[in-house]
This record gives sequence, structure tokens and C-alpha cells, in this order.
Amino acid sequence: MRDHPGTERREVDVGDGLLLHVALSGAGPPLVLLHGFTGSTETWAPLRVPLGAAHSVIAVDLPGHGRSTAPADSRRYALNRFADDLARVLDAVTIECVALLGYSMGGRAALRFALSHGDRVAALVLESTSPGISDPVRRNERLASDNALADAIERDGIQAFVERWEKLPLWESQRAMSDATRARLRAQRLANQPRGLANSLRGAGAGADLPVLDLLRAIRAPTLLVAGALDAPYVESARLLETSIPDVQMIVVPEAGHAVHLERPSEAVAATIGFLRDVPSVAGRWC
Repeated sequence: MRDHPGTERREVDVGDGLLLHVALSGAGPPLVLLHGFTGSTETWAPLRVPLGAAHSVIAVDLPGHGRSTAPADSRRYALNRFADDLARVLDAVTIECVALLGYSMGGRAALRFALSHGDRVAALVLESTSPGISDPVRRNERLASDNALADAIERDGIQAFVERWEKLPLWESQRAMSDATRARLRAQRLANQPRGLANSLRGAGAGADLPVLDLLRAIRAPTLLVAGALDAPYVESARLLETSIPDVQMIVVPEAGHAVHLERPSEAVAATIGFLRDVPSVAGRWC
């Protein structure tokens, strides 16, 4: 996909052989975009231009995704480590304080960053985000299924995995998207590396990632929760987050499933920009 004029791309060395790919565009108070599992900076292509009209947009490829490198050690993908990696990315682009828009796994990453680097967070927008699986039995079951899927990705290859992944009930609502949009999404998924996706599941999947629900009272940044009305499990997760984060708002977008930003991009942009407009900034800076 061709970048729109003004996009700058960088590779940031965050240590231990991990290079994170970053796409920068727009102008205004800075907004970090964190994609979900199988995503990349290209996940946000429909949103980067309208968001960039109000914000300096910093889209990051998570470890093992997109153009970021895929370490052999799955422990390098853990979201608590990624929180420190993201701080190094912000240092590299000389930005101190940001808002974060995180989707699904990227939302869990945004929560980790807010918990460990709260002084650098002006606001959070969490789309289709879970605080993790609190029940240890369910978490162990999910860990086993994630590890089995990781093994299958490496054994069978990216093509077979994507075909399997796109048949999940989670994506049923995406059948309403245009053929062109679905084709772009499929190409973006196929562009990922098998080892990267496999190790992301092993190190940062919902089974491997410890729950943070009991820690969320410490978050002081104003937070917007976004969920699709057709995605009942994540509406429930958003309700759970709503009871746990002190300064929080929640919206449920009609006729949208898990990927609100793809299924209803105009509503996702309007909600994000409208919410962030009320976050105090001085001369285009937060905090």
C-alpha cells in the first residue's frame, strides 16, 4: 500500500536484536497506534490520514509483526517488555508524552504501557480490549490452545494459518466489508512472518499474558473504551474495564464487530478525535 505524502518510516533498535518498525505522519498532539494480533502499521491505513489531521500519528509494528523483526525467543514478545520497548521508541522520536489507541492485543499492550509508564500517557483509547483472563483454569486452557496454534503456524505456513484464522466466528461481521477492504486485510495478514506470529502467541497471547484487572485503579489517564455491538464477549470485557478504570467513558458502535476501526472507520475516527479533543494540551504537547 502506498504511503500518503509526509509519512516517515523508521526502524528503532530497542535492544536484544529487536528492531521495531515505526510509521510517523500528521501533526499535532502525538497519538500512538498499536495494532492487534496478525496486524501491522497497515492495519491503520484507513485512519492515518484523518487522524493525522489532528494528531502526530506514531504507528508501531509489534514484535514479530509487519516490518518489525521476529526474535527466536518468545519471551522477548511479552507485553511488559514491549512497554519498555515503546518507551525507547518514543525516546528515539523525541516524544515524551502521548495518547495511545490500542486494538485487541494492542489494547492490552497500551494497558501495560499505562501501568508501567503512566507519566508518559495523556489518554487511552482501548478498542476491543480485554484486561486478560483472570480465571487460572481458563487461562491455562487458552495458553494450551495458543501454543498449539503457534506450532501449527510454523508447521503449516502463513497461507494455511490465515485461511484458518479468517474462518473464526470472531470475524463473521467482516463479511459486510467491501471485497477490496477484505482483500487488503488478507494481504496484510499474509505479509507477516510465521515465526513472528507463532512467538507472539507464545509470549504475548491472552494465555501467556497475566491479567491486569486488579491493577487498573492505578491508571489516571482519561480512557475511552470502544466495542462493537456485534462482538458480545468484548462488550462484556469493556464493561469490566469500565468498572475498574477511574476516569473512563465507553461507547458501543452499532453494526460493528471486533475490528471497529475497519468495519466502521468513520465512527472510530470521530470517537477518537472527539474524545482526545477534551484532553488538555499546550502548544501541541501533552503532559
